[in-house]
Amino acid sequence: MPQFFKQAVDLDQYQGLIFDMDGTIVDSGQLHEKAWLETLERHNIFVSREFMRGLAGVPTLQTIELAAKQSNVKLSENEINLMMGEKETFVHAHFSEFVKATALEKIIKQYYKKLPMAVGTGASTQEAHNFLKQTGLFEYFDAIVGCDQVVNGKPKGDTFLLGAQKINVDPKHCIVFEDAEFGFMAAIDAGMDVVDVKEAYNIHNDYFL
Repeated sequence: MPQFFKQAVDLDQYQGLIFDMDGTIVDSGQLHEKAWLETLERHNIFVSREFMRGLAGVPTLQTIELAAKQSNVKLSENEINLMMGEKETFVHAHFSEFVKATALEKIIKQYYKKLPMAVGTGASTQEAHNFLKQTGLFEYFDAIVGCDQVVNGKPKGDTFLLGAQKINVDPKHCIVFEDAEFGFMAAIDAGMDVVDVKEAYNIHNDYFL
């Protein structure tokens, strides 16, 4: 049975480490907050900060759909695609101003070449590459799984399962580092232990607080 931890655990008992990206190994909260505020308001979608915080870790498409539903705004497929493009454009234009590594950088470097490591994120693969290169973490990972590589994003476990597959480790021997509720659910769904980095490592993502 997968375990959920709120304290640091002995990582040497695992055969593979899988990390969420935004809010876990990458501090990008303000970047995504500003991108969402600009994009949603342009399309007359207004939701609470608490609601957006609750969607941390959810892929862009699902975030738009859920935010529109919450605001009783009906969007066409073209409008959704437009919003996805607008949000991505903002992030691409401004990520170098905001993105930096979190304190988990120390653990990543500590276990480099000792245990295989993967990133499993609700962001696109290209965005993950950009962010990880910006923070200097890209070279430490054996695999990077973005939302475009799976059919079902978080809270389903597909992202983490593909990460485990890419590093050739049985899911039951992996532990996931996560900061968001949907990510915890995804790890448990994948049959993996998961640690809440907010509690265990004092990692806090300044996203719609």
